[in-house]
Amino acid sequence: MTFQPQIIAGNWKMNLTVSQGLVFVDRLLAVLKGRELSRKLILAPNFTSLQPLATACRGSVIEIAAQNCSEHEAGAFTGETSIAMLKDAGAAYVLIGHSERRHIFGESDALLAAKLKVVITEGLVPILCVGETLEQRLQGDAVTVVTRQLTEALAGFSGSQLLVAYEPVWAIGTGETATPDDARQMHAEIRKFLRAEFTWGDEVPILYGGSAKPGNAAELLAQPEVNGLLVGGAALDPESFLQIAEV
Repeated sequence: MTFQPQIIAGNWKMNLTVSQGLVFVDRLLAVLKGRELSRKLILAPNFTSLQPLATACRGSVIEIAAQNCSEHEAGAFTGETSIAMLKDAGAAYVLIGHSERRHIFGESDALLAAKLKVVITEGLVPILCVGETLEQRLQGDAVTVVTRQLTEALAGFSGSQLLVAYEPVWAIGTGETATPDDARQMHAEIRKFLRAEFTWGDEVPILYGGSAKPGNAAELLAQPEVNGLLVGGAALDPESFLQIAEV
């Protein structure tokens, strides 16, 4: 198995204005100055903050991700943002299929497959999010659901770069967290799928996302196949985010 460097990604969701985001980055970069950080840092701000933050982080250890993209390359799609626009704004990664996009906005696996295709056409790296609801877990369908999401979203995937984020939906924004063993078991299933589907399946980082915070980050990151974290609320404060990055 190929060892993966650990990645700490912060998803700001619909939080922090442009000015607040720039203050965050300034504080984070000031603390990081002169330090050697072994982990890769990724921030996913709102669309309005992409270009200012990408400019502020240029040449630093921080890379920028978009939270979503359109499946269309261009055209009469009012309110949508194309992958070419995100790339031009400085994004290097794009979140695809975050649980809130799936469950609040009704995005299907077929739609996510279309989004993945446009992401790789522009050479950006998709971060594909998968995960089960509490009801699905209690019914014993967690692995089946996650495997189906991977199968359908990655159907015909022809890229060579990919990140997968496992988000137990019941542990996002609820204060609940999957146990380290829960994470270990599901990440092992995801790895098994990736190995079976892609010759480079061992090289795909698998992140855990679901109420990760400074108090549980070290134990989660110690689990086999947990190659990093996708952090939500704890990523809105630079000190908290840095604590996670340095555990």
